[in-house]
Amino acid sequence: MTSESVAETIVNTADRLYYERGITAVGMAELRDEAGVSLRRLYSEFPAKDAIVRAVLEKRHLQWSDGVEARMSEAGTPRERLLAVYDYLADWFCEDGFRGCGFINAFGELGGEDAEVRRIVREHKESFQRRLAEIVDDLGAPTLLAAQLALLAEGAQTTAAIAGSGEAAGQARAAAEVLIDHALSAA
Repeated sequence: MTSESVAETIVNTADRLYYERGITAVGMAELRDEAGVSLRRLYSEFPAKDAIVRAVLEKRHLQWSDGVEARMSEAGTPRERLLAVYDYLADWFCEDGFRGCGFINAFGELGGEDAEVRRIVREHKESFQRRLAEIVDDLGAPTLLAAQLALLAEGAQTTAAIAGSGEAAGQARAAAEVLIDHALSAA
């Protein structure tokens, strides 16, 4: 195994375990066993658990951004691109093992104690809102709409995880349509 593939295996394994059970519930020895690497190799790739947590959050950021962008690229108009976010959420909420937003989960678990986790989570959420703001600008609607649509997406993620149902995505999409149409009529 190359160093890159070992690191990737460790991150993928950590991501799965942290998402299933929580970051603090998974020790380094369990991660080592699940990843199939020695403890020495684990620490040579990631000198501390917080480095693995950062790598997992970076991976999740890319997955989220790529997934949302791919779904939006299938849509034509700016309005359709904004609504595609909620279609992406609907698909995600139906995946086996869906447990909500990994960023919200990490923030809830570590955000009060770990400034780096807080920073990464905030940057992730801000980047999503900035992306929505770009599309809202293309739409010709007031900038405030981006924050409102982001809140709908965040709320849908939390609601879906707690309820164990994907219905929140459709409800958020319907609310987004009302917000978009209102913003356009007011503009």
